[in-house]
Amino acid sequence: MFHVKEKPLPIGIEGFILCKSGPKTIPIKGGVARITCLAVDENGYQTAPFSILSKPADSKGYYFATLYPNELNHNKLKLAECKAFLEKSPLETCKVATDVNKGITGAPLSYRRLLDNKKMTLYSVPPFIFSNGY
Repeated sequence: MFHVKEKPLPIGIEGFILCKSGPKTIPIKGGVARITCLAVDENGYQTAPFSILSKPADSKGYYFATLYPNELNHNKLKLAECKAFLEKSPLETCKVATDVNKGITGAPLSYRRLLDNKKMTLYSVPPFIFSNGY
């Protein structure tokens, strides 16, 4: 008897990018998050970090990014750890990154769930906040 090795499921990362200006918080359409991951090789050695960018956020500030672990398997690598960061805001009046929910220092991917219909593992990240700097 032999075992068929299953391909790892794609990983989806979702969250919101918002602007805090005074008492108001508004979504940032076009905001981008960066997902940075570490991987280990077949001998257990950590590789250099690599990053992907989310698609620009929609009018509600919602962003989504997809990682494909099976692309790493060609190099015999396994994901070890990933974090999400604020990358950029298209708003001149709201482009100062804040560390709310670890937008600068890196938010670990958490709140995992399996999406059977999309054949994907989905991680949610708390909302990231840009400010006007005042």
